[in-house]
Amino acid sequence: MSNPGDRGVVWLGSPSFPEAARIALGDTQLRANLKRATSTIRDKRLAVASELDDWEELRESAAAVKKRAARHLDRYLVQLEEAVTAAGGTVHWAADAAEANRTVTELVRATGESEVVKVKSMATQEIGLNEHLDEAGITAYETDLAELIVQLGDDRPSHILVPAIHRNRTEIRDLFAAEMGRWGRPAPEGLTDDPAELAEAARQHLRQRFLTARVAVSGANFAVADTGTVVVVESEGNGRMCLTLPETLITVMGIEKVVPTWSDLEIFLQLLPRSSTGERMNPYTSTWTGTTDGDGPSRFHLVLLDNGRTDTLADTVGRQALACIRCSACLNVCPVFERTGGHAYGSVYPGPIGAVLTPQLAGLEHAATLPFASTLCGACYDACPVKIDIPKLLAHLRSEAVESKRRAARLPTAEAVAMKAAATILDSPRLLAAAQRAAALGGRALARRGRIGRLPGPLHGWSDTRDTPTPPAESFRAWWRKNREGGR
Repeated sequence: MSNPGDRGVVWLGSPSFPEAARIALGDTQLRANLKRATSTIRDKRLAVASELDDWEELRESAAAVKKRAARHLDRYLVQLEEAVTAAGGTVHWAADAAEANRTVTELVRATGESEVVKVKSMATQEIGLNEHLDEAGITAYETDLAELIVQLGDDRPSHILVPAIHRNRTEIRDLFAAEMGRWGRPAPEGLTDDPAELAEAARQHLRQRFLTARVAVSGANFAVADTGTVVVVESEGNGRMCLTLPETLITVMGIEKVVPTWSDLEIFLQLLPRSSTGERMNPYTSTWTGTTDGDGPSRFHLVLLDNGRTDTLADTVGRQALACIRCSACLNVCPVFERTGGHAYGSVYPGPIGAVLTPQLAGLEHAATLPFASTLCGACYDACPVKIDIPKLLAHLRSEAVESKRRAARLPTAEAVAMKAAATILDSPRLLAAAQRAAALGGRALARRGRIGRLPGPLHGWSDTRDTPTPPAESFRAWWRKNREGGR
């Protein structure tokens, strides 16, 4: 359905992850904000997950549902379209970002309105909908509190669940005081950084938008194929206002969000809140099926977005990334994300899941460094509520990146030559022993106070950022031969 040349995923690879991470690591305030936020959410998730005796069974069930949905995605999407249409809604198919943006813009223009309110949607961030609407003279107002903070700061989201996780409450207070007036009702005089005051300022700022907006744009957490029901879960109630007050509701949803049956939804409504916010259930779970006279929007449009998803589905290893339910559990346990933040990933999908999802949706050539943005510690797999084997996907994409680089090079790369030499040495006990002796001699020559300060040549990339201990004077093989084999 999609053409890789037409895909659009906002802000890719500029700068590359290694460069962006290096900058982020030097920001001590950012690292403090991230550590405090991720550790809090991580501890809450562990506490509420441990309350369920069948937590692992729920994970297995969710993984099975997602596999079944992916295997028969064509059938379930057609079933969803038929159910939504029968319930009074209209379904639109978008092969790529350009088609999705064009469709939404035309739908808004048809209403005669020049403003829309939005409830948080990663799909619309993925395609750059706000920017596209702005070029068409349509202003989109974000109503999710964290997305509002990002919009007021002309910033980028840095987390799937908490897009403004990189800002502390003092920074948010300053932002509200300086920028709210440009977008609508200004912040009250004397605003402090007390969370209750900040929330009240946001509530008053947004209230006029909710009461006057006639068009809303939303994302979707799930869509149920057999009933045509669309689901949005959130914690603030702003989403409920967007989904019920306007006359026209336009939902942009990635095609992978479909689940086969209503009973399947039950599994995810137990897993998602615990994995994302550490809550037993979401404060607001909104479900709607088409339109109903006198209740909610009178017009409902569902835009089904591909944008690289069917191409990802064709990869028998990589396709499991499409099972992601955007809970952000993998971000909160990732040691790399905790130190660099989401901006370093160069995409609206940060963290471990972004490192495997973005290269597949946008094309590996646009995000070749992301699969290497991981320690492969496996914490993301342990935390994932749908059991996506992210470490396996990272290794798979790394292999593809290396192979692609090899094919593009006319001569063997330095890395390929080094790996070939290492393979030759490791395959020969005699050469390995000689290499170990040489390393011990060279290490002692370079060592200062038991550590090697800087390795020579291209190897300095390792020693510049790590402590490098001096190789032992005697290898384990030599010790064994002298103390064990010789003593028999």
